Amino acid sequence: MRKYLLLVLIFLAFANQADAQSPFSILSKEKPENIEEINQRLIHFTSEILKEDLPENEVLDANYIPVFTDEVYQKRMDELNSQSPIQLDFKPIVRRYIDAYAIKHREKTAKIIERSELYFPLFEEYLDKYQLPLELKYLSVIESALDPKARSRSGATGLWQFMFNASKMFDLRITSYIDERMDPEKSTEAACKYLQYLYRIFGDWQLALAAYNGGPGIVREAIQRSGGKTDFWAISPYLPEQTRNYVPAFIAVNYLMNFSSEHNIVPSKNEYPYFRISPVNVNKPISFQHVADVLELPLEAVRELNPIYKRDLIPLCELPAKLILPIGMVGKFIDLEEQIYGMKDEPKKYLDLQKDLSTKKGKYCIIHKVEAGEYFHKIAMKYGCTISNIKEWNEMDSPNLCIGQKLKVWVYPSDTLAQKPQRDPLLKKSKFLLYEVQTGDSLNSIADRFQLESITDLVELNSINRSKVIEPGMVLKIVRYE
Repeated sequence: MRKYLLLVLIFLAFANQADAQSPFSILSKEKPENIEEINQRLIHFTSEILKEDLPENEVLDANYIPVFTDEVYQKRMDELNSQSPIQLDFKPIVRRYIDAYAIKHREKTAKIIERSELYFPLFEEYLDKYQLPLELKYLSVIESALDPKARSRSGATGLWQFMFNASKMFDLRITSYIDERMDPEKSTEAACKYLQYLYRIFGDWQLALAAYNGGPGIVREAIQRSGGKTDFWAISPYLPEQTRNYVPAFIAVNYLMNFSSEHNIVPSKNEYPYFRISPVNVNKPISFQHVADVLELPLEAVRELNPIYKRDLIPLCELPAKLILPIGMVGKFIDLEEQIYGMKDEPKKYLDLQKDLSTKKGKYCIIHKVEAGEYFHKIAMKYGCTISNIKEWNEMDSPNLCIGQKLKVWVYPSDTLAQKPQRDPLLKKSKFLLYEVQTGDSLNSIADRFQLESITDLVELNSINRSKVIEPGMVLKIVRYE
């Protein structure tokens, strides 16, 4: 009898321990084998999420993507509106942008939040200086995803995306060595001056934002074509598509940056936040590679903190200058700066350059599909390699290419021309959503909204018939893959 009681107690102890685990831990697996396994993994936490708020500080599995009703979005937007002089309207197009940032591009959104620790405190200082709404800091998210080296197809550059000629209006210098459009401080001050000017013209922040994207002339013309209306949504049909979508995207970013944790978007910690960096004086020409080597810093970190310099060096013509470093490295730099100044670079010779082009070390392989009108030289120029490299990588002797032919090309991860490598679809991780059906929804519209390949998984996963009319309030389980 005692042995029996002991076994019961042990069983209960293990059962309590299992119950104490997070209901979301079951999701931390690779792609499920079949629909039954997905159902099994979802059923454990569906009711918990829908019936009550999560416990404070509860961290969901990264594969779980919450989806909310329009009523929840509207309530949160009302909360933001009460704190901002910029009108933040919740409309269907805004919801589509929220979905884009929170579902389709959630990894990119997490990276933006990580970068915000470096740039938002700076933006807020300048916005406060010019007495502008602090919410305008989110404009840079739309413009550049907080990447100071971002460059658009039209040539707009930097955190705030200034064109070459427009930069002259704000005294932003561009030379062969530096580009002040990529200087976080100077470009932010320029953006503040421009936003202040636009608001004085239009007296409405939504119109000012539209003008920041499309130009004042485009907004004036839309006002005239609308019969003199000055509401952004009223003149929206008369604006170019990019400008028409700009304000909704801005509103969506305001929402996501304030409610990212509710959408289970958890960014990595920024290694170099704004309050942990500091400038040091530089009085002699200096190479970023030498700084990185001596201070034992990643070269990418030196580049990220000093984006204004185009060639990984501070040249003689830009002295005296400031070099931004992690605050813990300032003392070490001062102690070793003469050693850094004294280091010299040997220019790479032709044979060394050829070796760099042909090597696979430090690169990853992408697949290029030959299209009509492409030839070896054109493809080589696209990827910064030689014709010989392409033939060697693909073990080719023929001088001819065929449309649709697949070629292996090896590129550096930092190469802006490179594609992301294709992952094996069997290794894709699953993304789980719980969606409450709203008025007007259908299986097809839900599949379109969440970019599902077909409604087959949706039907099977939820054990419903294709012909079944779904009703508002029903909760559907949705699975997507990276």
